[in-house]
Amino acid sequence: MQALRRILALVQKEFIAIAKDPKSRFVVIGPPIIQFFVFGYAATFDVTAVRYAVLDEDRTTISRELLAEFDGSDNFRLVATLNHDNEIAPIINDQAARMVLHIPRHFGGDIAAGRPTNVQIIVDGRNSNVASIALGYANLIVADFNNRKTGRGPSSTPTRPAVQMIDRAWYNPNLVSRWFITSALGGVICTVVVTILSSLSVAREREFGTFDQLLVAPFSPTEILIGKSIPPFVFGLTNALLLSAAAVLWFGVPFEGSLPALLVILSVYILAVVGVGLFVSSLSMTMQQGLLGSFIAIMPIIILSGFTTPIENMPHWLQRLTLANPLRYVVVAMRGIFLEGATLADIHRHVWPLSVIALSTLAAAGWLFRHRTA
Repeated sequence: MQALRRILALVQKEFIAIAKDPKSRFVVIGPPIIQFFVFGYAATFDVTAVRYAVLDEDRTTISRELLAEFDGSDNFRLVATLNHDNEIAPIINDQAARMVLHIPRHFGGDIAAGRPTNVQIIVDGRNSNVASIALGYANLIVADFNNRKTGRGPSSTPTRPAVQMIDRAWYNPNLVSRWFITSALGGVICTVVVTILSSLSVAREREFGTFDQLLVAPFSPTEILIGKSIPPFVFGLTNALLLSAAAVLWFGVPFEGSLPALLVILSVYILAVVGVGLFVSSLSMTMQQGLLGSFIAIMPIIILSGFTTPIENMPHWLQRLTLANPLRYVVVAMRGIFLEGATLADIHRHVWPLSVIALSTLAAAGWLFRHRTA
């Protein structure tokens, strides 16, 4: 009972210290809001309004019909009409257009005569993601145009293909990449909040000269660590839940799973991140060192989590390294909870690795804290 009262007193002291420290207050309020809207609106895999230019050397009704298909698509935006093929290279090099649609001479005549013809599409390959998606969109438009034309001739009869492919996307029927991003955003952003707050806790005591007073107070090292872990845990969980609710209410991401599953996965994950932050804080002598250490830890945690780039595309040795990354598990679990309707039974395979990581990081932080205070 005495130990519980001492821990509660230390927790109260930590909340007051965070409330009085301008840097800590900003970390709790500012970055989560900014990052939520930046990631939600800017981090998207959807490619729309691709800038393209047209070089139409045919200038017939049929060529203009094909160009109208591109002009009527939301995926493309016409920025220039070229008169000569010498103009193609400059407009791509200057990035004024990401794609050039080149229709050759005799295009309309060849189609009218039933002869095969070509359409050249030149894309800027410096951004391979945009280039490949733009080519996919262009191929769909050309294929649709070709199918309509081959079934329209006076001597041709439309034929039904022997095999028809029917597409169906599960869990995200409209393939909105924003759902993929924002469903895991609460876990990613709370990483920043929890890591910075916990990395500043012990470093703040050292910088303000109150660390020695804390050591001579009737607190054991374990009680000090527990007292310093609870405030970052509370702020991190609150941020994660609020951002998860904002993903549903602001961006319209469906929440198909169970709230207990979300609470469990976030709680275990935040404990693991608190351990990382306290480990950094125990190494730091000043708050500036704590901040630098937290940023050094945050970047690889996010990059190696599979949040934006698939882990399967990484080298095999790096994939093994990601097994020690707690964010890897919470990203997959949160997307499953939001989009797939995952429950506690479905996410247990992510909970136990997170529990092992949390125990390891907290134990390492506790060992280092006792070692540095000995």
